Amino acid sequence: MRIPFQRSLLVAVIASTGLLQACSDNSDGKEAAAPAAYAPAAADHSNHMNTDDSATKPAATGIVRSPAPEGAAAEIVSPTNGATVSSPVKVVFGLEGMEVAPAGNEQKNSGHHHLLIDLDTMPNMDMPLPANDQVVHFGKGQTETELELEPGTHTLQLLLGDYRHVPHQPPVTSEKITITVE
Repeated sequence: MRIPFQRSLLVAVIASTGLLQACSDNSDGKEAAAPAAYAPAAADHSNHMNTDDSATKPAATGIVRSPAPEGAAAEIVSPTNGATVSSPVKVVFGLEGMEVAPAGNEQKNSGHHHLLIDLDTMPNMDMPLPANDQVVHFGKGQTETELELEPGTHTLQLLLGDYRHVPHQPPVTSEKITITVE
């Protein structure tokens, strides 16, 4: 007997499995370091708050987003907005109103950090976050990292993902900061 699957749901499951594996492959216990980011982006602070107050419901993909408690917020503790730094850049993450938990660990009011580097627009909030040079996953529950960044102006922003790397509803983000690397 053949069980029919919706193609988009199957793609989401496959993508989630690959992302979970990718985030757990670093077995040396050290924080992940992002590859150098190339194109600096203009500072845009409009994305740090999402006013979407729709209930947690399946997206068009069939993925149900995990609810975020009211007042939950991510924060880049260091460096500060406008800072001039040298590479490697130590970035310290903060989280209020939720707990940090590794990817794959389904736990209410928890998630893990994703660092958005020089990203002009937010990724699709209804799908697992991609893993690339601009969306760096910290699926082991890391709360800091060191980044090798090219000299110039860069933007950094945190976005919390649930156990499947899917942003919460509403998304838990930090303010986007701009730093200059000498």
